[in-house]
Amino acid sequence: MTESVMPTYGRLDVTFSEGKGAWLTDTDGKRYLDALSGIAVCNLGHCHPAVTRAIQHQAETLVHTSNMYHIALQEKLADKLTALSGMEQVFFSNSGAEANEAAIKIARKYGHSKGIDKPVVIVMDGSFHGRTMATLSATGNAKVQVGFDPLVPGFVRVPYNDLDALRMAIGHWPEAVAVLLEPVQGEGGIKIPDAEYLAGVRAICTQRKLLMMLDEVQTGIARTGKWFAYQHNDGLIPDVMTLAKGLGNGMPIGACLVAGSAVGILQAGNHGSTFGGNPLACSAALSVLDTIEQEGVLGHVNDLGKQMLTAFQKQLVGKPGVKDIRAHGFMLGIELTMPCAELVKKALADGLLINVTADSVIRLLPPLIINSEEASMIVEKVSKLVLDFLSSQQVESVA
Repeated sequence: MTESVMPTYGRLDVTFSEGKGAWLTDTDGKRYLDALSGIAVCNLGHCHPAVTRAIQHQAETLVHTSNMYHIALQEKLADKLTALSGMEQVFFSNSGAEANEAAIKIARKYGHSKGIDKPVVIVMDGSFHGRTMATLSATGNAKVQVGFDPLVPGFVRVPYNDLDALRMAIGHWPEAVAVLLEPVQGEGGIKIPDAEYLAGVRAICTQRKLLMMLDEVQTGIARTGKWFAYQHNDGLIPDVMTLAKGLGNGMPIGACLVAGSAVGILQAGNHGSTFGGNPLACSAALSVLDTIEQEGVLGHVNDLGKQMLTAFQKQLVGKPGVKDIRAHGFMLGIELTMPCAELVKKALADGLLINVTADSVIRLLPPLIINSEEASMIVEKVSKLVLDFLSSQQVESVA
C-alpha cells in the first residue's frame, strides 16, 4: 500500500474493484461472498439499483447547499424516520461517532438544565461508540483507549445486561443524567441482553429522570428484523437514538433522534455539521428506507436469520472449542474458547468476508438481501473453517 495513506488500519491484502448484491470482485477478478456488509453498512448489498438511481439522480440535481437553508430531502427523511421509530426530531451528521457525539452533548445540556455542573453518563463494559475523543471515552474497551489519555471525563461504566449494577451506579452517582448503551453489543462480540433488560433500563431511567440513549448505529435499519432493535420490546421508546451505517447503504450519513425529555434540548447554535443531511446523503437514505419497505426485507431477515442460526447450531453445537452461537436477525456471533483472528484471512482465501471481534467471536453481518443459497453457503463455509481450525488447534495442543 502507498505510504501516502496513514497506516491506521490493519488492512487485508485485497483490493475490491466491483460489487453487486452480496458479492465483491477484486482487482484480479476473484469473487467473494460478503458476510460482513462493510460492517453492517451495505444492508441492501452492493450497488443496489434503487440506491444507485437515487444517488445518480441527485448528483445531477443538487449535491450540497448548507444547513443555513431549508433542505427538502432532509425534512422528508426526518419525517420518515420519526414515523418509523416513534421518535420526534432528528439531527443529521456524517457518521455514527458524530451521532453519538450529539447524544452526549444532549445528555450534558440536559444535566446542566437540571443544575448539575458535572453531568455523568452511565455506559457499559464491552461497548463501542466511536473513535472521537468523547465517544472513545464512552466506549467500554480499554484496548482502543490506550495512548489517548487523558480521556474525556463524565462517564461511568457498569456491566452490560445487569440492572442491579445500573441501579447501584445511579445511586452512587447523583450527577448521573443519562444511560448510553447498545441494544446488542456488536463490536463487543454480538452480546444479546436478556429479553427484559431494555425494558428494565427504560423503567429505571423514567423513574430516576435519566435519558435512555440507545446506540443503534449497528443494530438499526432492519439489521435485527425490526426497523430498530428496541422495537422488539412492545411500547418502548428511548429518549435518544443514534443511527448511521446501514442508513445510507454506503453513502455517509448519521442521525441522532430524540423524543420525550430530550426534545428541544439542542437549539440553534448549540450543534451543527457542515455536510450532515445534505441532499445527496438524504436521497440515498430515503431510497434505502423505501426499498426495505417495498421488498419486504424485515420479514426476510426474521425468517432467514432463524434458518441460519438453526443451521449453525446443527453444524457446531456441542463441538469442542465452540462456546456459544447467538443471533439476532442478521447479527450472528460464533464464540470459540480461544482467539481465532486468523480465521479472517483463511476465510478471505476461501472467497468469504467475515470478521473476528472480542478476540474469539466470529461476527457475521451479511447483507439483508442474501438469498437462501447464499445463506447456506455462508453457513457451510464458516462451519468448515471453524471445524478445521479447532481440529488443527487440538492437534497442536497434543503435539
